[in-house]
Amino acid sequence: MKKKFLSVLLMLLVIAPIFANGQKEAVADEDYHLVLKMSHVFAPNEQLTKSLTIVVDNIKERTNGAIEIQQYPQGQLATYKDGVEQVALGAKFISVEDPSYLGDYVPDFNALVGPMLYSNFDEYEYLINTDLVKSMEKDLEDNYRIKVLALDYIFGFRSLMTNKVITTPADLQGMKLRTPGSQLFIDTINAMGATATPLPFGETISAVQQGVVDGLEGTMDAYGTNGSSEVAKKMALTNHFLGTCGVYINADLFNSIPEKYQVIIEEEFTKGAKQMISEITKNYESSKAALEAQGIEFNEVDHDAFVEAVAPVYDNMKGVTPGILNTFKAELAKMPK
Repeated sequence: MKKKFLSVLLMLLVIAPIFANGQKEAVADEDYHLVLKMSHVFAPNEQLTKSLTIVVDNIKERTNGAIEIQQYPQGQLATYKDGVEQVALGAKFISVEDPSYLGDYVPDFNALVGPMLYSNFDEYEYLINTDLVKSMEKDLEDNYRIKVLALDYIFGFRSLMTNKVITTPADLQGMKLRTPGSQLFIDTINAMGATATPLPFGETISAVQQGVVDGLEGTMDAYGTNGSSEVAKKMALTNHFLGTCGVYINADLFNSIPEKYQVIIEEEFTKGAKQMISEITKNYESSKAALEAQGIEFNEVDHDAFVEAVAPVYDNMKGVTPGILNTFKAELAKMPK
């Protein structure tokens, strides 16, 4: 009897700390509250902002307010390179940026969103889910503590918006076009024949009006919502970049979040990307028609001429894996038809 009592006592001593830790964990989760600031350059009425609003609302609801993400559109907080750097430094911050900005850390991300690489959204979606790109994400997380929550907030193909009909690279000679500060964008616009002029978007519309630049580049969604169509009346459908943003958070910060909330965050950002792609695809023709009704003119271009013009961009990318463009093309060739 005494032995049985001692056995029971010993068992209680073993499981008591486990039970206590479980209770402590439950209390900790219940009291957990994290505020994250999320920054990007998109206007409130652009689809990316709308889609991310749904995401942050769903996360707050599903976590009962434990995870609160405050969205700052139109560059109110750090964006572009500075935004990604905030993530790398461990700030309570989510950066929403073109994957080319990850190229400062893992150079092959520059080639992933390089010029004239994709013909449609599906090709990009296929490529980012290959082991090749997943290994790039792992390198980014392991060595720079940047965790990718999504890479496919696709907002459409980017084209040229000016007041001149552009059909070949030769038509761009002598023109200055606004670009974001990404080196990939700068190199591509220069290779296409224009002079790239990096500007914050907040300065862009007035810069076109005042003749500081002769136009800009962007997507159909942006053309009709951010003021571009008021100052540039022609769009040459170069489709030189697939416009997409990734969503990035510091890996250590993410790992400190209770696991049940991590799952919700990842699920909602994944769902948000799919919702956004659906909306952009559905609204493309209606957006174009609405712009045409306002007097905007669209034209096709000599696609092969632009492909040839931008080929040196890949050759001059610093630090990329040799032959990475051909590697990406080989992966795309495996895509089911």
